[in-house]
Amino acid sequence: MQPFGKLCATITAALALTVAARGGELEQLREGVHQPSPAAPSSSDSGRSSYDPQDSAIEDLLEDNLSKSEMLYPIIHLKGDDIEVAITHHKTQYSEEYHSFVNGQNTTQGGTHQAAFRESIVKTIREFYGKNYDASDIRKSVVAAISIKVMEPVFESQTKTKLGSTEMGGGLPTVRTYVNDFVKTQLDNYLHKNPEAAEKIQRKILAAEKERKELSGIRKLARERAKKASLHNKKLRDCRVHLGDMKKDQRLDTTLFITEGDSASGSITKSRDVNTQAVFSLRGKPLNSYGMSKKVVYENEEFNLLQAALNIEESIEDLRYNNIVIATDADVDGMHIRLLLITFFLQFFPELIKEGHLYILQTPLFRVRNKKETIYCYSEEERVNAIEKLKPKPEITRFKGLGEISPDEFQHFIGDDMRLDPVMLDKAMSIEELLKFYMGKNTPDRQEFIINNLKVELDKVEE
Repeated sequence: MQPFGKLCATITAALALTVAARGGELEQLREGVHQPSPAAPSSSDSGRSSYDPQDSAIEDLLEDNLSKSEMLYPIIHLKGDDIEVAITHHKTQYSEEYHSFVNGQNTTQGGTHQAAFRESIVKTIREFYGKNYDASDIRKSVVAAISIKVMEPVFESQTKTKLGSTEMGGGLPTVRTYVNDFVKTQLDNYLHKNPEAAEKIQRKILAAEKERKELSGIRKLARERAKKASLHNKKLRDCRVHLGDMKKDQRLDTTLFITEGDSASGSITKSRDVNTQAVFSLRGKPLNSYGMSKKVVYENEEFNLLQAALNIEESIEDLRYNNIVIATDADVDGMHIRLLLITFFLQFFPELIKEGHLYILQTPLFRVRNKKETIYCYSEEERVNAIEKLKPKPEITRFKGLGEISPDEFQHFIGDDMRLDPVMLDKAMSIEELLKFYMGKNTPDRQEFIINNLKVELDKVEE
């Protein structure tokens, strides 16, 4: 069984068969979660949507971002003269997700139209069912988009990523009233005409309500633990600037390195930029969270402290760091930890990946040097080229773990020349399918896939 085509199985082989492989060659989970060519951290403010108001409805935008198997019900597409909305619920995603546009401009930070849209969904649902459901239960797992036309829009930033206008213009009511009236009328009509979708929405709300109440006691205890830990949290070495510091120029450079063990975190901590780089240290391998409810985020101390460090319990909008970098050793255990962390984020906070916040840190596998020059090599090819350049007899060191790299050397790998592989999602594959195959209990299928796709790389012997 090979559902993902020509996927290279190096990581999976290391995980399931304990085959030794070099972590620098992550071999990229292509066609699923993958790490393309190295790239610098990207701004969370950059427009990421492929929506073109001239030739594409926002319904197409949601279809491009969700597979049909992930949708709880078909997309509700409502269109007026100056407004268009699309709404559905994700089957497994915990948080809400919105795409918003003003006059075709992608407002990635939302604004008055998006706030009114979120409010109108809650109001309409409450009135339709005649129940005062909690707003968080109604909006849990919502994936939606809104596009409106506003005369002479006012934006809160020069990049035009957040609408500040309160008026539609042209004799129309306020943005809030206009959006609320449209959604109230059109969504209510749709739900009356489509009882099957209405029933699925209500079941989703009731399930969210049940889970919220079950979590309330655990969440309170977990928050108290996290609050106490934050006062003397040995796992987190924080930085001075954070993503929410809107007046700080360096806020988009803010980075949290997630490391394994004290030795690796020690090297990064001593060589980091204390203004923008923070370090969170794991204690061994994290739990495989696939198939678990969000209860585990609060019950598991490491997950709870990581969630608290990132400040994403209530909303991804409160994220404290623009870049989350998994920094593990270049060995089998390191790759396993990477997969377990990626699983955690996919399971509970997929928006961090969708919005381009999650990365894998590339660290050198070799150091080749002579008395005049030192070259750090990230692959076998780079090692061979370095040896050729520094011949006749350069000194060659193979790094077995991050803890072996001194702080003086480490600063070169997390500075301006830092190499990062962004973790990305293939739109053609659902998160549930991806996690089920790689992290589920289908061991025979996975073993067969590994056997059929395993690549063995031989080290080149120098003459």
